[in-house]
This record gives sequence, structure tokens and C-alpha cells, in this order.
Amino acid sequence: MGFVSAQALHSSLKNTGSQIGLATVYRALADLAQEGEADSLQSPEGESLYRACSLAHHHHLICRSCGLTVEIEADEVEAWAQKTAALHGFTRPEHVVDIFGYCNACVPTTAP
Repeated sequence: MGFVSAQALHSSLKNTGSQIGLATVYRALADLAQEGEADSLQSPEGESLYRACSLAHHHHLICRSCGLTVEIEADEVEAWAQKTAALHGFTRPEHVVDIFGYCNACVPTTAP
């Protein structure tokens, strides 16, 4: 499952008959992200998106079109972050890396 906005989740819940309010959905998602039970990121448009994820540190490949999300191993990113931080005299680097692109099913066709 891909990332979802609070508005989209709220709409889906309303369509199933739920009476939950949008503010409650926002609070619940924020709490889940704070507790590490959900990942949170900003879409390229700046909207907050959420997804239940594994607790181990990881990164994502995210389709710009359909939202398909793939968790990717962090080893290469971790090595790059450590090296880049050290190169500039920083220690204990922390980071968030999400890669946006198009999955095979959604890749845009180019005009001839």
C-alpha cells in the first residue's frame, strides 16, 4: 500500500459509514508517526502523507502517479550520509531520503 493523505483516509472512512472527524484523523496519523508506527513524508506538492511501515530505518521509492511505495534498504544511503557529513565536518548525521519517480505501470510515454 502506498502513502495516503489525512483527507483521503478521512474520505475513505466516511464512505464506509464512519463518523470520525477530519481533525481526529490528523491527530491519529500524527500520533502514529510520532510513535514510529507510521512513516510520514511530504509529497512533491507539499501535502503530508502517511503509511504504516516497518520500524527499522529505511527509505522509499514512491511512484508520482499511483503512489506505489517500495521500501528500500538503507545501506548505501547510510554510507553516503556518513561520508558527506564527515567531508563537511559534521558528526551524527540524521536524514530522510525518499525517491520519487514513476513505476513501470505509470511511466509516462514521450511524444515522438
